[in-house]
Amino acid sequence: MVTATALETELLELAGSVPDPELPVLTLHELGVVRAVHLTGPDSVEVDLTPTYTGCPAVETMSADIERILRAHGMHEVTVRTVLAPAWSTDDITPEGRRKLQRSGIAPPRTRHPGGPVPLTLGATRTGHDAATATGPALEAIRCPHCDSADTELLSRFSSTACKALRRCLSCREPFDHFKEL
Repeated sequence: MVTATALETELLELAGSVPDPELPVLTLHELGVVRAVHLTGPDSVEVDLTPTYTGCPAVETMSADIERILRAHGMHEVTVRTVLAPAWSTDDITPEGRRKLQRSGIAPPRTRHPGGPVPLTLGATRTGHDAATATGPALEAIRCPHCDSADTELLSRFSSTACKALRRCLSCREPFDHFKEL
């Protein structure tokens, strides 16, 4: 186990404070994508960044923003490395990140319990509760971020970004984004 220095810890906090370019209500720390910072010299640093999915178009912007904030803090050489293992999952979103998603009108991803294979099901595009169609253990309902009703339906598996699905609340009738579980 490698222990981070005080400067690495400070730089990790700075890199993690960068807002996510697609979900600016979250920082990269709250999204859980900044994994580590390693000093490689007196004014050079490497940052480990794990994308939310392969081919995520936001990685370039995230890297540029991390480089900019660390250079402003005195680092002359900043390298942002894409690290694929361990893979990112929505379980990496912090509790504060989940609260911020909810407050901004985006249903946060449901939490999963670790262990075992992840069951996948194929089904109709418009569905009611996911738990009713799942073959594995029942998942908690996706709750409306506006009225907190669990009576919601899927309208589209994709929304404003590939990370989100479009749902509608059957109680208040408002559409909303749902951050999909990965």
